[in-house]
Parts: sequence; structure tokens; C-alpha cells
Amino acid sequence: MHRHIHGFVTKTRDTLAIYWELVRLIVPVTIATEILARLGVIAFISPAFDPLMRLFGLPADLGLAWLVGLLVGLWGAVPLLFVLAPPDTLTTADVTVFASILLFAHALPIEQKIIQKAGPAFMVTTALRLFGGMAYAGLLHLVLSTTGWLSDPVSPGFIPAVPTHDWLSFLWGLAETCLWMLVILVALAWMLELFRITGIMEGLMRALGPLLKLAGIRGEARAFTSVGLFLGISYGGGLLIREARSGTISPRQVFLSCVFMGFAHSIIEDTALFLALGADFAGIFVGRLVFAVAATAVIARITLAMSDGAFHGYLFGGARAAAE
Repeated sequence: MHRHIHGFVTKTRDTLAIYWELVRLIVPVTIATEILARLGVIAFISPAFDPLMRLFGLPADLGLAWLVGLLVGLWGAVPLLFVLAPPDTLTTADVTVFASILLFAHALPIEQKIIQKAGPAFMVTTALRLFGGMAYAGLLHLVLSTTGWLSDPVSPGFIPAVPTHDWLSFLWGLAETCLWMLVILVALAWMLELFRITGIMEGLMRALGPLLKLAGIRGEARAFTSVGLFLGISYGGGLLIREARSGTISPRQVFLSCVFMGFAHSIIEDTALFLALGADFAGIFVGRLVFAVAATAVIARITLAMSDGAFHGYLFGGARAAAE
């Protein structure tokens, strides 16, 4: 029992450290964005994002939140979502599509550096995540706009919108958002620790075996891919770096594992975050997982058809370079 309590305490301490780093990033970015919005800068640059956002049926203003998410991560983009586009202007479909783009590709400078150290080429896997997310979001928008599904106004759950009418209300709303962010982060950390203690996490990883096999991921690579799928690229990618350098897993399996993790990772924590914002579960979880399996299976066939020289020349080799 003492060991389990120590595990929860450690998780909480680690989460608080992460939270502090996030707050130091989110607060200045959100305030800076609000200042730019009040000065009219956002309105001035938004048209540049309009052609791209139009592909997904989203307001042009959300292009800035997307860009911030790509560079600094989900928690950098989340507060900007309702600053740039108030909830009463968005539908559940809008938030689901926006979430889908970011779930595929976020914090690229950090996460892709981890992937690169495991072996795959930085530009290749970055492009796969970026365009894979855009392809899925575009497909999802097409289905939702054609059928009219999820056209109801979005109803955020745990993270409130940040009001923008006066500075006092804005700062109060930002503080409230930061408080809810802390609650969600600690709750997720405790939930994952509980899953680990009870064996639920191990059972979920085993259950994913058939899906990963369909994606072309085999042998020991499945275990590391499952870790990344549930706990994130930092964990799964970190394990793969060690195994890639030891040579116990083939380079092609390392590459496919990293590709799959790029499409689908942290599926518990990240999914819960956007569910709290009002996104639809089927769109950001089920559809994303199906797309990740199908797309990775196609990429697996392509890599198998490539010669060793072409594979290592174009797709793999980062682990060797990082080690040197």
C-alpha cells in the first residue's frame, strides 16, 4: 500500500512540475494573443490562414491557434481556441475537426526530435504527421458537413472560455482556465497511475495487439508502440531510442512504430482534454485510431517494397546521426 501511495505522490509532484512549465508558456502566449487581437493584428493576418482553414470548414482566426499548437503543443493552443473563436460561434463539428488537426501534429519541434533520435528522418515523419492530420481533418469535415452530424453549438465542459470584453474579466477567465487545467492534469495523472496499478493499462496494451498487427507493426515493436499510444511519444519514443541503438528491433519496425505513434499517441490524456472542450469522442478517438492503422498499413507496404539503400537513404538513419 505504501508503494502505491508513493506512486501517486510521485505522479502528483511530476504533474505539478509539468503544470508550472505549461503555465509559464500559456499565460504569456494567451495575453500576447489577446493584445494582438485588441490591436487588430489578428484580424489583419487571419486572411492568410483563410484558404487553409476553409478546407476544414473552420474560422480563419483559428489558424493562429493551430500554428501555436504545432510549435508549442496542445496546451498552448487550447486557451487560444475560445479567445479567437468564442464558443457561441462554433459547433461540435468545428471543435472536433480542429481537435483532429492538432491531435495528429503538435509540439513538432520537441516530439519530432525524439522521433529522430530513434532513427526515422525528421522531415519525413514530420510531414507524415502534418499532412496525415490535415487529410483526416479534411475527410472528417467532408463527412460531417455532408451529413449534418455534430452541427449543434459546442458546449465546453471543464475548461471555460476566456472572456474578452474587458481586461479584468479576461484575466479572471484566464486564471479560471489555468485552475481547471491543473485539476484535469492531476486527475489524468492519477487515472493513469490507477490503470497501471490495477493492470488495466497492461490489458489495454495486449488488446491492441491485433490492431498493431494490421498496421504492419510486429514483434517487440508492438510493446513500445502501445506505450507511446497510451502514454505519449516521450515515453514510447524514448524506449525506441534505446532499442534502435541496441539493434534488437529492425529499422523498418522502428520506423513504422514511430509513424503510428505520430498519428496516434497519448490517446487517453489528449482525448480527455478535447472531450472537455466539447469535441466528439468518435471523431477524435475512434476515427483517429482507424485512420492511424490504415495509413500505417499503407506506409508499411511502401517501406517493404523499398530497397535497403533507398529506405536508409530517405527514411531512416537519424539514430546513427544522433549518436555521432
